[in-house]
Amino acid sequence: MGILENKARARLFYKYLSKVYDQVNPFIWNEEMRTEALDLLDLESEMTVLDVGCGTGFATEGLLERVDEVYALDQSEHQLEQAYTRFGKRAPPVHFHRGDAERLPFATDTFDVVWSSGSIEYWPNPILALREFRRVLKPGGQVLVVGPNYPDAVLAQKLADSIMLFYDEYEADRMFKRAGFEDVKHAFMGPSYDPEVAITTIGRAPE
Repeated sequence: MGILENKARARLFYKYLSKVYDQVNPFIWNEEMRTEALDLLDLESEMTVLDVGCGTGFATEGLLERVDEVYALDQSEHQLEQAYTRFGKRAPPVHFHRGDAERLPFATDTFDVVWSSGSIEYWPNPILALREFRRVLKPGGQVLVVGPNYPDAVLAQKLADSIMLFYDEYEADRMFKRAGFEDVKHAFMGPSYDPEVAITTIGRAPE
């Protein structure tokens, strides 16, 4: 387990990163990648959508181009403060919650779509979190998770393993199917300097 696959350390990490997150983020997760990921979903404006690990609201902003409202959750108060600056704290179209991906504060069968980008790499137990996603999804609902693709070079693999969760499509397939998702598919995306830096996995909750 990497050093940032720990909730307390991840919160401390984002206490400082949140101040520059929106300046750093475009180098690894940009608008073109966000649009490419959004295009993988069957989104309609009236759908109920949850953004887990919303951070400063970059993905939330993209989701709001497709749907009317988004529920946004993050464990980092510092990241949420940045998101409040972007959207406001209490008014729709964003409903903010501070919480844990492994214990979502929502009722079963609530959402049409659960989205998470740039968060799974910090989860100590990703399968537990993915099962929570399935719990809060309506039958047949869609899930989309963007995470870091496992590097090919041995030295890069050792570094990745020491920091956080990196995984390939085979591991993603295993995790999502163990969590109970169906129709699991994967896509690779990234900025021009590394077009496969991210792995995006989509699936559906059973009907």
